[in-house]
Amino acid sequence: MSPTESARREMIGSEGMVLLDMIRRLNRRSATGHLLKLIQKTHPADMAWVFRHLNEEERSKIFNIIGQTEVVGEFLSELDDAILVDLVQELTPKYLASILADIPSDDAVDILETIPEDLAAEISKHMEKEDREEVEGLLQYHPETAGGLMSPDFMCLDESLSIGEAISIIQQKSEEMEMVFYLYIQHEDGKLAGVISLRELLMNAPGRKLKDVMNSKVISVNTDTNQGEVAHVVSQYNILAVPVVDSSYNLVGIVTVDDIIDVIREEATEDFLQMAGAGKDREILLKSTFDNAMLRAPWLFASWVGGIMAMIIIGSFEQELASVLALASFIPIVMGMGGNIATQSSTIIVRGIATGRVNMNELLKVILKEFRVGLLLGFVYGIFLGVVSFFLHRDPTLLGVVVGLSIFVIMAMSATLGTIIPLILKRFGFDAAIATGPFVTTAIDIVGVLMYFYTAKVILHL
Repeated sequence: MSPTESARREMIGSEGMVLLDMIRRLNRRSATGHLLKLIQKTHPADMAWVFRHLNEEERSKIFNIIGQTEVVGEFLSELDDAILVDLVQELTPKYLASILADIPSDDAVDILETIPEDLAAEISKHMEKEDREEVEGLLQYHPETAGGLMSPDFMCLDESLSIGEAISIIQQKSEEMEMVFYLYIQHEDGKLAGVISLRELLMNAPGRKLKDVMNSKVISVNTDTNQGEVAHVVSQYNILAVPVVDSSYNLVGIVTVDDIIDVIREEATEDFLQMAGAGKDREILLKSTFDNAMLRAPWLFASWVGGIMAMIIIGSFEQELASVLALASFIPIVMGMGGNIATQSSTIIVRGIATGRVNMNELLKVILKEFRVGLLLGFVYGIFLGVVSFFLHRDPTLLGVVVGLSIFVIMAMSATLGTIIPLILKRFGFDAAIATGPFVTTAIDIVGVLMYFYTAKVILHL
């Protein structure tokens, strides 16, 4: 998939709806010939978007037509995981093996990793020996590592070749390879030696040796490098592909920018879902009502527990509330301001970690900066709320001081905790995104209410 193809998967504008409506109308009329022509003219990524919006009966009929085209394999690789799993259950392993043989091996591996293991095993039995060995070689790597993302179909040339010989090889093999903008050079023993762009190759005289014109400072990743780190490397160095080497520095594949765009999109989706306390299943919209509820229930449990604890805390200060009833009116804003600034800080830090903008070696600097932000905002909103409290509730006189001081302290504390928690999680190898879900806001609500009432008890002598 290219960057534009990934964007097409998200299209929800008028163009996509027109295409969906046309396919539905032709399907209702059983206009198979016209449907086939339309599908052949439509990009597989656009068809995958349309397929998502069809019902089960429509999907069955439309796929029978898609199966008659040469792009059926690319279409399958564009489908959402949940839809793909449902669709392949109706297909034979032999037919699926023939489809996977016509698409890039890394896309074939993605499909095999998505579908049930028993079906994947049956498909492998029907594949040609060469295809099966290539696929099994990729399946040994974790799907979220460079090895799991890489394509073994890349242009690799020996350093002893002349530029003229290299051009001749490229002309013969370029159709079989992926991303020939970069040509990777290796030593005789298979180790990565350098890289040269196609443009640089054509700019040099045919008689020169590759080893004399190549760039020996190659940016590469290992097969076990996490996909997030691979994405960071490609983004930081603005390259279209990154070579993948094994533990012996042998060149085994490349990860191209189209796969990196998918990784960034998937990881961002997971982060946002976790930060919202909705789990991390990217296919949550395709789940049934019950499954959707079950995925979200555990995350909401933290909020429920926090609410119960806050209720108990408020109940324990019943005497203070009876003495100064106005204290109750400020509870929502005290909890809300603390929770909101904590979520802001956590979100900023989580995204900073994901994009590499947060230096994990300078944690104190990051924490102090957010602490100062909390102090400044707490001071401003503390003054505002204190003044509002003074004009709304003249009795007791010091109520404005209680509210203003509470907001000041709580916002400074919340911004600091919202920063520290994801940093600690990251330091110990956990996903920092979970910190910005219900856990941070719930913790801040509990601590905030407790601090608010103790401040009132001390200042108002309750």
